[in-house]
Amino acid sequence: MTLVLLIRHGRSTANTSNVLAGWTPGVRLDERGEQQAGELAKRLAEVPLAAAVVSPLERCRQTAELVLGPHGELPVHLDERIGECRYGDWTGRPLAELAKEPLWRTVQAHPSAARFPGPEGESMAEMSARAVAAVREWNTLIAAEHGPEAVWALFSHGDVIKAIAADALGLHLDQFQRITCDPCSVTAVRYTDLRPFVLRLNDVGGDPAPYKPAPERSPSADGDAAVGGGAGADNV
Repeated sequence: MTLVLLIRHGRSTANTSNVLAGWTPGVRLDERGEQQAGELAKRLAEVPLAAAVVSPLERCRQTAELVLGPHGELPVHLDERIGECRYGDWTGRPLAELAKEPLWRTVQAHPSAARFPGPEGESMAEMSARAVAAVREWNTLIAAEHGPEAVWALFSHGDVIKAIAADALGLHLDQFQRITCDPCSVTAVRYTDLRPFVLRLNDVGGDPAPYKPAPERSPSADGDAAVGGGAGADNV
């Protein structure tokens, strides 16, 4: 029953340049991205994080360092499985140029069939599979070490987080483009033995209270949904 906070990196220099960064080295946060990470650090300062798992790309490591500052000696693990989708020959190209490619329409409307060109390209389905597997594996490991009410943070990328959220919502990957994931947003998912519960999507400023463990949780704690909707986070 761990709760994972899926955190997208802050705004990067590639975001403001409107290019597809992918695994390009050296892409870091811009000034606004650093500010976003600092603001999120303040919001999450009182959330008792048990661990963090971070994409090895610089923009995620930089975001994690800034957000996790108030948490002291927190265990931090790098995991390539939550790294950005490998966009192959699309990497580094302007988005306006890529939008003219025939594959762009597939990525938008039928992403489960999209495979990026070139020897380094992967399919979106492969990206989704590796990321979801990583989250579920880390859930098991962190729960075993820190208990079933553990809260942990995962620092990753927009498409990766959207794919994990789609899986948690029971959506086919072809629906994942309906989900928004802004820079430095939090998407919170509580995993139970029966099903995941999505607490927040694309949270860029909400009250962090629902991210804290509760001694007496609603029926959703054991996998049952609260019939009628429940009383909300103030009564967990």
